[in-house]
This record gives sequence, structure tokens and C-alpha cells, in this order.
Amino acid sequence: MEKVKFRRSVLRILLVSAFILVTFPTLSYGQEGANTSSDATSSDLGDPDKGKSLFNANCAACHRPYKKMVGPALHGITERMDKQWIYDWIHDSKAMIDAGGSDAVAIFEEYNKVPMPHFPQFSTKDIDDILAYVELPKPESAVAAAPAQTSESSGGGGISGNMILGILAFVLVVLISILFLVNKTLNRFAEENNVPVFVEEKRKPIWKAFVENQFLVLVSAIVFLLAAAYLGFGWMFQIGVDQGYQPIQPIHFSHRIHAGDNQIDCKYCHSSARTSKVSGVPSLNVCMNCHVTISEVAPETATEEHSKEFYDGQIAKLYTATGWDPEEQDYTKEPKPVKWIRIHNLPDFVYYNHSQHVSVAGIQCQKCHGPVQEMEVLYQYAPLTMGWCISCHKETNVKMEGNEYYEKIHEQLAKKYGVEKVTIAELGGIECGKCHY
Repeated sequence: MEKVKFRRSVLRILLVSAFILVTFPTLSYGQEGANTSSDATSSDLGDPDKGKSLFNANCAACHRPYKKMVGPALHGITERMDKQWIYDWIHDSKAMIDAGGSDAVAIFEEYNKVPMPHFPQFSTKDIDDILAYVELPKPESAVAAAPAQTSESSGGGGISGNMILGILAFVLVVLISILFLVNKTLNRFAEENNVPVFVEEKRKPIWKAFVENQFLVLVSAIVFLLAAAYLGFGWMFQIGVDQGYQPIQPIHFSHRIHAGDNQIDCKYCHSSARTSKVSGVPSLNVCMNCHVTISEVAPETATEEHSKEFYDGQIAKLYTATGWDPEEQDYTKEPKPVKWIRIHNLPDFVYYNHSQHVSVAGIQCQKCHGPVQEMEVLYQYAPLTMGWCISCHKETNVKMEGNEYYEKIHEQLAKKYGVEKVTIAELGGIECGKCHY
């Protein structure tokens, strides 16, 4: 009879566990064909890939396919203008303006009476390739297409995370049920056979035993005081050390895109680092050198964290700050200051000269600032502590080749210190007065 009850209990538990497993979300099957993408219609104008190369090399400074810049947006030009008119305009726009053509004069008047540079070297095939490129449908954001790609990659009938969680839940329920039944069976067996169950004697609380042991209290107090002194001393050494500091700026600037993808030299924007103590915050006019004609980013620039629309919005913030009107292509609005947040900030009693390190020593920016070409959001890479600077001065050899002054002093110092190479420390680079005043 006991066996029958036991079997029925096990059966009930197994049925409940099976019900939990079935009701748990299991397999996520991808719907084949659900992720449909619009195939680009074949163009009879030319090769859009060749057209893209020609456009970027010759036209991108003034035109965009889908947006008005220095010149008009070119998407839909084949519907607005006759193809022969486009050929003539590209080959010699000034001649068409002088001839008094209504369309040519209207464009000339609308765009500040500046004639378009002529390109007589372009063949009609080259122009057809460019037209094929600018007439392509506007691409969607890379991030917008990400959910469809994710659903496709998770399909195919594979085991999903929900399936794994369901299996683990089922196993856990079975184990708990087995332990419960074993404990219940053993207690029943002990009760039926008068087997005494061991009950642990009540012990003295640990805190009370600790307080009554004077030696243990003394040793613990000493250890606590030493640990507190050690941790407190270490904490005080971290005051003012902002390694890893990563504030959010009012305008998002991606060093990854500028210094990494586009390989813009750091000193193009931070030009004062060559000749000044400070590297300086670049003027917004430096940004506008490029962004007068770059009002949006390429779709492939987008990431999972930041969409194309996000980056385009940051360029719009730049226009607002400088007072630039992209429609009028002129500074017609009131500029507004940008309150940048400083990241690298040495104490006032520390002297550091960028030009001495960048121009004289030839040190790369990444030596102190880390792999900025990989940083989406800039942060303080190095601790910038005195010990960190002194260690660098002790390990770095001075470049003396090609300098007569250094050759003479190198010979004297090398003889004095008995070394082949002279470090910055041996030139006085760790004297207090070099950095503190």
C-alpha cells in the first residue's frame, strides 16, 4: 500500500513538472521568407558602383544624392531634366548660363550665382554611372535592419534560450521533488521503527563566545586597526585620480569615427599640442571645415548602440551651435556656446607641456591617452599620477640623433652614468622643479 502511495506521489510530481515544461516557451522557429528585403531595381543608366567612386571623388564636395548642400540634391534629376541637358550642364555649365537657358539661369540664381565646375573629361558613360548611383533608393539605417537580421539568425529550428531555461526548470523541479520525497520517506521510516532522530544540542551564540575570549578580541582589534589604516592610506592616494572618467558631452563626438575610420590626425583638431603647453579644445570652426558639406553620416557608420539618426542629430547640434543654416548654406542663425566637460585635468601645481612631448620627444598621443581611435566616448586612459610620469621618465631614452647639442651632452652623461643610452631621468626629468613650481 505504501508503494502505491509513493508511486502516485511521484506520478503527480512528474505530471506537474511536465506541465511546467510544456507551458514554458520552447523553440523559436524563424519564419522563412518573413525577412523580406526590397531588392534594388536594376538601373538602365549605368553602373552605380563605378558611379559612387566618381561621385565621391568629384561631386561630393558640393552635392548629396538626397539632400541640398552647396548644390542641389541630385536624386530624381533624371525625372526633372532631360538626359542631354544633364550631359551639357556637366560638360560646360557656364556656357549654358551665358546662352540664357531658363533652367540653367534659375539654378545659377538660386545657388548664389556660382557656376558649377565643368567636367569635360567625363564621358556620357561616366555620367550615366553617376546618375545610376544618385538615383538609387535612399538606404535604410543599418540599425533599423538589425532586428530583421536577428530574427533570421535565430531561426532555422535551433534550440532557443527559452528552451534551455525550460529544461533547467524541469530538472530543478524534479530534483527538489526527489529530495522532498526522500526526506519524507526517511522520517516516516524512522517513526515507524522507533529509530531515534539525532537532535543537535543548543550551542552558545558565536558572538557571545567571541566576546568572552579576550585574546581573540585583542587580536581582532589589532587586525581591524591595521586593515583600516592600510585601506585608508590607499584610499587617500586615489584622491584626484580620475582614471576611467567618461563624462557625457553636450555634443556626442566619436573619436572612433574621426580618428579611427577616417584616420584624421589628432593634431589636425588639437593643433596647439604642437606648439603650446595645452592641446586645447578645438574650435567649432575646425569642425565646420568638414561638416559644411557633411550633414549626415553613411548608414554603415551606425552601430547597435547608436543609429544613423543619432549621429545625424549630433551634426544638427553642431549646426545649431555655430549658427549654420544647411538650407541656406550660410551662417544666418545666432550661434550658441557649447559647454564641453573637461576630461583630463592636472592639478594647478603641476606643469606639463604638450609641445615638449609631442614635437620634441615625438611621443604619440596614444602613449598617454590610450587607443583613442577605438573610443566611441572618450575617457581618461592613464592615471596621470606623479608615479606614472616618473616611471615613464626613468624608462624612456632621449632621442639625440642629429642634434649636436644632445650629442655633446650625451657623451658626457653616458660617461658619467656608465650607460649607452641616456634616459629623461638622467637629464633631470625627475627633479621636483621640472614639474612643480
